[in-house]
Amino acid sequence: MAASLWMCRLRPRALKGPLKNIDNLCFKSQSKHSSSSVLVKSEIAQRKDQTDTIAERKPFYVLQEERLEQAERSVLINCPPKTNEKKFLKHLSSHGEINTCFFYESFGTYAVVEFSKKESIASLQEGTIIPSIQHEATVPFKSRLVSLKLNNPGDLSSVPSSIQCLRQSAIPINELVQRLSGADTIDQQLYKLTETYQLTEDNVRLRFLVCSLLKDIAAAYFPECTVKLFGSSVNGFGKLGCDLDMFLDLDGISGRKSKKTAGPFTLEYQMKRVSSERAATQKILSVIGECIDQFGPGCVGVQKILNARCPLVRFAHQPSGFQCDLTANNRIAIKSSELLYLYGSLDARVRALVFTVRCWARAHAITSSIPGAWITNFSLTMMVIFFLQKRDPPIIPTLDQLKGLAGPTDKQLIEGHDCTFVSNINRINTTENTETLEQLLKEFFEFYGNFSFSKMSINIRKGKEQSKPDVSPLHIQNPFEQPLNVSKNVNQTQLERFVSLARDSAWILQQDGMSHPLGAGAQPWGLAALLLPSASQTGGKGKKRRKREPASERIKSLLESLKNNKPNSANGNGKRNH
Repeated sequence: MAASLWMCRLRPRALKGPLKNIDNLCFKSQSKHSSSSVLVKSEIAQRKDQTDTIAERKPFYVLQEERLEQAERSVLINCPPKTNEKKFLKHLSSHGEINTCFFYESFGTYAVVEFSKKESIASLQEGTIIPSIQHEATVPFKSRLVSLKLNNPGDLSSVPSSIQCLRQSAIPINELVQRLSGADTIDQQLYKLTETYQLTEDNVRLRFLVCSLLKDIAAAYFPECTVKLFGSSVNGFGKLGCDLDMFLDLDGISGRKSKKTAGPFTLEYQMKRVSSERAATQKILSVIGECIDQFGPGCVGVQKILNARCPLVRFAHQPSGFQCDLTANNRIAIKSSELLYLYGSLDARVRALVFTVRCWARAHAITSSIPGAWITNFSLTMMVIFFLQKRDPPIIPTLDQLKGLAGPTDKQLIEGHDCTFVSNINRINTTENTETLEQLLKEFFEFYGNFSFSKMSINIRKGKEQSKPDVSPLHIQNPFEQPLNVSKNVNQTQLERFVSLARDSAWILQQDGMSHPLGAGAQPWGLAALLLPSASQTGGKGKKRRKREPASERIKSLLESLKNNKPNSANGNGKRNH
């Protein structure tokens, strides 16, 4: 996950020294220019600067190790409503230097505090007491989730709270549309959407801290285990509020690959034996899930879904507000996360287009948080990557090309699947493609509005269409487990909705007045117009839903309503390219 792009930090007013301001390197809006050509040149230069910054990103595994080490030096503290930040930090600094601290709200007010040294955590825990509760008993499981109690509440009753809580969730779509309507170009709209929805530096720190807290629970049974993040939390495409995907890694336990010692004897651990690796995973997750349910502070709604293709434990972590999934030894998922991280690091347009397409799909209910026949965010990401591989010249390389650049340490075979690709971004040549995001967004909708889904499958390993091996409406080959279709769940109805909306969106972006603001008043235009939900999605709960009118008629009606104040606006005569 790209920390260098997300540094928006809070500097506590009470502490000097180790706490430092970190520059905000998020995508910035361009200054307003009277000439559209100047804007385009400025945005190209902006994209180059972003790409130069991205090229300095650390390798995926290096960054994950650094994040996990930061989390080991951090503590999560539940604070009273009226907490004086200055006194709070002064009290904690008695245990050691504090690197960073920020506050947020989730079922109460919480502070994430990172110390400079791990010894400070031990010092803090030595001074932390087990609560005594009348008529109830406590489970004496000590963790780095603690509560701050006021010894003399009356002393602070008249002191206003000085803390500022940072937002940990995405803004509503209507507020996003309003922000995007104030941009000058469609390129700016896409970058602004990415900046608004991407995970913040603080949110990433909180995710790794929750992962570290869970590792403390698992370590009671497997002291040498690690718990790692995968998916949206670390692949660079995570949206504020996305789920927290983790896996319990037992491969690092010592003794697995040890050779027999010299001499007449070798000692082996006596261990339980089960019928298969899957059975072992199910047993381990069952026990860890029970531990989380019985002993994990703040963990509620624990479900052990052990018969799924990939067994998992699902629960809600109330102190952070995250919905969590825990699997075991899911190493291919980590490689998929690393691959997406790499693609997002190659060119700033990759992340901007993925965030935009995902947001557009969510606004029109093409994707859903509920499992079903909808297209998933992962499938949409694969489709964007494939589209960018097909540009002339290509914006990003194919997976096979990345494999050809791999060094000896990059070679990896997991469960018989070739997961080899280069990890050093500096070994990959930058693209000569200079297309704007406005061009790419239009072409994306055109490309998939005319794609032969009935005959062809999408393959990012080869970067070209291939004949479908089965009758699935949408076939996207898994980049590593190649026989699998990552979009097997999608039915024909949902695919047809996607194609119809893609065609409508391509058409609306071609109309006069859609590539620039429509005048004073910040009326929705460009990308903002595409994100407006249809009437059928905004009806009240108790009302009978009207029959959904054809997408083309809704879009035409929307366009006319947006342009009714323009004397020279198009009157719906633009030709649609199906």
